[in-house]
Amino acid sequence: MSAEQNKQTAQAAYAAFGNRDAEAAMRDIDDSIAWTEGGDNALTGTHNGKQAVGELWGKLMSESFRTSPHDFVAEGDKVVVLTTREVRGVATEGADVLTFDDDGKLVSFEALGDTTQNDRVFAK
Repeated sequence: MSAEQNKQTAQAAYAAFGNRDAEAAMRDIDDSIAWTEGGDNALTGTHNGKQAVGELWGKLMSESFRTSPHDFVAEGDKVVVLTTREVRGVATEGADVLTFDDDGKLVSFEALGDTTQNDRVFAK
């Protein structure tokens, strides 16, 4: 897929996630996804596979998690999404790095940015 197609896929997934439509948000996620969350908390690490990502999303949603993307930058198989993440009403800025395969499926996701709020809310 082209960089522009990957960007459109990412935009659609973020919109679906924002609307709490997990099925649509996961539509273009590969079954073998590697989803990495930074920080030093109970969510830190790589979550492998759609089921693990769904469980991660459930934990995030239990704490009023929201993400608001404001910029999408696409080049090759990567889309970088600048976001405002909110947990329990506290907002932080970050960047998500999405990697797509040749079929347009998301195979890797890495959340980067300030993890202070997640470290507090999801303490080990």
